[in-house]
Amino acid sequence: MPTDGPYFDDLHVGQVLDPAPAITVGSEMAAVYQAITGDASPLVLSRPLAEAVTGEPGAIVNPALVLHVSIGQSTVATRRVIANLFYRGVRLLRQVRVGDTLRSTVEIRALRENSRKPGRPPRGTAVLGIRTVDQNDRVVADYERCPMLPLRDDTETGHDDDIGTAEGELDLDGYADLAPSWELGPLGAPVEWDVGESSTDPMGDTVSGALELVRLTQNQAIAHRDPAFGQRGRRLVYGGHTIGLAQASVTRLIPNIATVIGWHSCDHTGPVFEDDVLSFTTTLTDSSLAGSGRILALRVEVEARRDGLDQPVGVLDWRPVVLAP
Repeated sequence: MPTDGPYFDDLHVGQVLDPAPAITVGSEMAAVYQAITGDASPLVLSRPLAEAVTGEPGAIVNPALVLHVSIGQSTVATRRVIANLFYRGVRLLRQVRVGDTLRSTVEIRALRENSRKPGRPPRGTAVLGIRTVDQNDRVVADYERCPMLPLRDDTETGHDDDIGTAEGELDLDGYADLAPSWELGPLGAPVEWDVGESSTDPMGDTVSGALELVRLTQNQAIAHRDPAFGQRGRRLVYGGHTIGLAQASVTRLIPNIATVIGWHSCDHTGPVFEDDVLSFTTTLTDSSLAGSGRILALRVEVEARRDGLDQPVGVLDWRPVVLAP
């Protein structure tokens, strides 16, 4: 595969790309990520608490960082990405401990060339299947993401697959097997929250450390590093960075959260740039019992304020599924 690509027309359905290097998630990496997002997940911050809840030795890696590493490894397919439209069916099949090593494979599952417009270079949309395993070949994460890529030349490809959408029907029972069998008592009493109720985080959060996060996770997307390949002459902030700050907001609303077990869907509704100030509104959309705790389905809507805008703009519609007391 050419090192300046791949471009959309370099890909074909069923193709498995050469993998990115494996990454060991050490305590130093976890500390840098903590500095960038300020995520207050209690089992990530406290090793003794993690051991009391999980019954196993060792610190827990933030589930968002696990996915950032996986997504970074998937950028072997998206160095030339124009935008990442959505993630779909994200499942965390096991929790990762500090010191575990992650590696990912990327398969091309669908391709659709976009409609051509005068004055705009041709582009297409791909569906990537991403599977991440640990050092013992145990599956950690399995999901799809949908990036938009430029074509290398003007020749039409004929690709016209059904890409689908970010969101399908939510079935919490489908997440029950993903919930770890932990003793959640040490996390305290449940947060009172009614299904359908929304809560706006009173604290906005400024996007910073964007370059550091993509470098930390070996994200090779040029648009996140070189403003010449971004939008409006600015580097695009990696979409997972916005998700990481959204998860940090969730931990402020649910301070005794145990972990995130999946993303029902994730739709990037607008670009984010460094120094944007993000605001977060979270709605509890469903809830079910799971062992000693509950599985909570959330919808987190994120808006950005930035210089030059009269009003905040929507940038993220994220639907995580979490485990909590």
